[in-house]
Amino acid sequence: MSAELKNISEIRRHFHRNEDPIYFISATNFNLLGLDEWCKNFKFISYIDCYGGKHPNTFVPSEQPHAEFQSIEDINNYLLQHKEVIDLIKRRGGKPKFVFLMFDAETERLSKELGADVWFPKAKLRQKMDNKIETVRIGNKAGVPSVPNTLSVVENYEHLKEICDKAGLGHDLVLQSAYGDSGHTTFFIKSEADFRRHEHEIVGEGEIKIMKRIDCRGSAIEACATKEGTIVGPLMTELVGFKELTPYRGGWCGNEIFATAFPPKVRQKARELTFKFGEQLRKEGYRGYFELDFLIDKKTGDIWLGELNPRITGCSSMTNHAAFAHADAPLFLFHLLEFSKKKFKLDVDELNSRWADPKMIDSWSQMVIKHTEDTVDIATAVPETGIYRMRDDGSIDFNRFDYHRRAVGSENEAFFLRILQPGDYRYEGADIGILVTRGRSMTNGFKLNERGKRWIHGIKKGVHGRPMPTAEAGPALADPAFKIM
Repeated sequence: MSAELKNISEIRRHFHRNEDPIYFISATNFNLLGLDEWCKNFKFISYIDCYGGKHPNTFVPSEQPHAEFQSIEDINNYLLQHKEVIDLIKRRGGKPKFVFLMFDAETERLSKELGADVWFPKAKLRQKMDNKIETVRIGNKAGVPSVPNTLSVVENYEHLKEICDKAGLGHDLVLQSAYGDSGHTTFFIKSEADFRRHEHEIVGEGEIKIMKRIDCRGSAIEACATKEGTIVGPLMTELVGFKELTPYRGGWCGNEIFATAFPPKVRQKARELTFKFGEQLRKEGYRGYFELDFLIDKKTGDIWLGELNPRITGCSSMTNHAAFAHADAPLFLFHLLEFSKKKFKLDVDELNSRWADPKMIDSWSQMVIKHTEDTVDIATAVPETGIYRMRDDGSIDFNRFDYHRRAVGSENEAFFLRILQPGDYRYEGADIGILVTRGRSMTNGFKLNERGKRWIHGIKKGVHGRPMPTAEAGPALADPAFKIM
């Protein structure tokens, strides 16, 4: 075999014969579900067993005492210190390679102790890129415009109005702090009353991104910055703030991949802007997988940069299972290639042109179902992972276990990945699971369609809980919600 990989076929063969032990370590394997079938010796180390022990390449160590997790980084650091995980890595041998959804300097230190390479840019660089204020600046350098905005410290509501008057933004605003996700740190401010409701999360938080509020549709697109150029995936819709799915206004709650969800000009423009942004990231020293959120003005079709996620994300599962991924290779395989130190040549322009063809996109939808009521109890029953079927009357039932989402045969079937486990606390914002269906879950007007609502209702109907003993209620459940996917 040639020392240099020269085309897609050779890249695919390289990974089918891969001998390096590669691990995706995270709360669940959702983000990279299916990658183990493209890359030999690719294993998942998870905290939550979504499959009841039935997934052949997922390892879930037994529960050990630990401090209360405050982030997904805490979960990963716990896993890296778990004796069963350490034993597994040593038993399999080789020089391990780790990929994560999220990690920090402590994760890097623990990985080094295990003799492992982290196949992502340094946490310090990722943290810098993840700053929403920095994203605006990188976008400006790349010629990728953000929604009309200004960046400023905010002292009070009068100060905010002065800032906006000077910048010509008006007083109907969206504010974002530097870090945050799924609507947790996005604030819609139209009046002093709105400001007072979120004042403690805005004042004293440093520089804030202050945007003119526009009537827009959310979208997401993933890409991979490689030495041969930036490879761009398809433009996806975003499900945002649906009360059936999330308690967070403006919070992400799913995606659709659908070839004609946006006009051809919008799709092409988004691809061009993503390529330009990726090339700027390379100049900033970043390489590998990333995701951009674009806001598309409903009236004008103008495209504005929303935010950058310098990592895999909740929509990576959609990107890496689309038709183009099966025709060529999943986008994440190029991330592994970039970090593998393997020499390769790739005609990125030709690949991007092929992936822009609507024929390369089949229609799928995923919905992240959270507990949306302001209640806390202990889950006693949650629908298990597998394939579900919808009857003619709209009710659903469990059909069979499976961990392949492509096992979904028609729009009357769906794949459900269980996140909430029986015995877990069920609280407002807790992830119940992810539902993947063929076809759309939204209307052309970007509202949940009836089929989507029936699927959500059917899954939630199977979730039951019992009240907590009085002694368990209280500080132990303070602010238990953090992002795990």
